[in-house]
Amino acid sequence: MEFYFPTEFGEQLAFCSAASTALIGLVMMFAPGYTYRFLRLQVREGRSEAYAEARSAGGFLTGFGLVAILLAQPMIYLALGASFGVAAFGRILSIMSDRGSVFLNLLLLVVQAILAALPLLYGMGYI
Repeated sequence: MEFYFPTEFGEQLAFCSAASTALIGLVMMFAPGYTYRFLRLQVREGRSEAYAEARSAGGFLTGFGLVAILLAQPMIYLALGASFGVAAFGRILSIMSDRGSVFLNLLLLVVQAILAALPLLYGMGYI
């Protein structure tokens, strides 16, 4: 079995989105404290369940990214893009409803929009 790296430019972009997803998930899974500090979140004293939540979400992202890389199918890339698109929509709702229009929130919205657009554009045949 050999490592598959796409030859088409559009698929390479979708592949990079999946690889970024897996990398973000690995950081969340193995360094939840750094993740929470980056996101400016705090874990309350004596409530370590928050670390389990970060590790679980990181495991999900890692698994989703790795499956997209290993299977390399347009429908999997569409699912990845749609998931990030809905996550970006949730962030927009937060910006509008929760007065969350701080720089970090806007930056993460741009990152999520890019991670959504790349696999969606490839999966739909635009790139």
